[in-house]
Amino acid sequence: QVQLVESGGGLVQAGGSLRLSCAASGRTFSTYDMGWFRQAPGKEREFVASISWTGGNTYYADSVKGRFTISRDNAKNTVSLQMNSLKPEDTAVYYCAARVKHGVGFAINDYNYWGQGTQVTVSS
Repeated sequence: QVQLVESGGGLVQAGGSLRLSCAASGRTFSTYDMGWFRQAPGKEREFVASISWTGGNTYYADSVKGRFTISRDNAKNTVSLQMNSLKPEDTAVYYCAARVKHGVGFAINDYNYWGQGTQVTVSS
């Protein structure tokens, strides 16, 4: 089992940048695929980005491709999301998630463990 704690959210102007981090507990972090999801008010939680357990494969939602970068450091049990050129529509609570099964995973049900979320607000 793994526990996930997100940090790095905040208020930023449109065009700005934020870096989210997710710290994981447990000795098996390096065996999990990791993902970031977000949920805006009144909307369903949606996939943002994911990275394989080796870090060799990454996937992005079309809405963030070219602006966001997911990375991981297995030695430090962390996964990060660098967000550049932020837009007001990126405003949401961002969640880190861990997936036991390897492979492509875009759905909420693909992930086994979740953090509590961190708020990102982008002002226009």
